[in-house]
Amino acid sequence: MYAIVEIQGQQFKVEQGKKLFVHHIKDVEAGKTVEFDKVLLVDADGAVKVGAPTVEGAKVVCEVVNPLVKGDKVIVFKMKRRKDSRKRNGHREQFTQVEVKSVIA
Repeated sequence: MYAIVEIQGQQFKVEQGKKLFVHHIKDVEAGKTVEFDKVLLVDADGAVKVGAPTVEGAKVVCEVVNPLVKGDKVIVFKMKRRKDSRKRNGHREQFTQVEVKSVIA
């Protein structure tokens, strides 16, 4: 059984026991459970339910493994040739690691 769920503007394919890195969720602690109810599709052994826009009564229950994980550093370098103009920036995206406990459909 799997589901397609929208978490903070991104869509993920989730199954029980799978670990995900989602955009940082504020005010959560490690070990707490989080529920996501924007389930777009549920597949239960070949029986597919597609929501319009979401499947009613379906939700995904996750446990927070790590509330703050920093991603790889991304370097943004801008240069205009022959103009002596260079700009170097960088940033690290922040994620929350969650583990899917159950898919309720």
